[in-house]
Amino acid sequence: MAIEDTLRNLKDFDVSDLDPDNIGSWPLPILVFLWALVFTAVLFVGYNYHVKGLQQDLARAEQKELDTKKDFEDKAFKAANLDAYKRQMLEMEDSFGALVSQLPSDTEVPGLLEDITNKGLANGLEIASIDLQDERADEFYVELPIAIVATGSYHDLGSFVSSMAGLPRIVTLHDFSLETVRSGGGDLRMNMIAKTYRYRDGG
Repeated sequence: MAIEDTLRNLKDFDVSDLDPDNIGSWPLPILVFLWALVFTAVLFVGYNYHVKGLQQDLARAEQKELDTKKDFEDKAFKAANLDAYKRQMLEMEDSFGALVSQLPSDTEVPGLLEDITNKGLANGLEIASIDLQDERADEFYVELPIAIVATGSYHDLGSFVSSMAGLPRIVTLHDFSLETVRSGGGDLRMNMIAKTYRYRDGG
């Protein structure tokens, strides 16, 4: 029998009997094992140097596809809402223009100081001083602090602060401090900083 002969050959097999110059004469089980080993090595090398690279290329292509889809969705959303964006831009430009118009130019600062003085007098205050301080430049605007010292009753001072909101230009109030006037009458002296702003055209 062929199987019995094969088993007998394997039993009597000695590695030293293998002739590298005559591989065809090797026993069949050895040849089968050798071919299986070569086939496995070819598969391993092929996977690591070819199939694995293709898988990595596929993964990169899939990620690129996802990125492209997301980019397309973003652009499609923007395109679908383009008219709304344009309307919003016009509204923002109008609002920006309205805000800029409330920022005094250099030539309007004296008029603003006069308005502040008039507000104080209209509310029964005694304006002790209004002093312009050094400007502070920001990226889009220039801030002009104005130190104000005024004397009056608590109610009159409160009315004055409230009336500042009615000025036609943007003025913000900061750093309040109150102290009692010793000379009597229950009046208070208020120190505060009023800040106005002007747009940095071309800044």
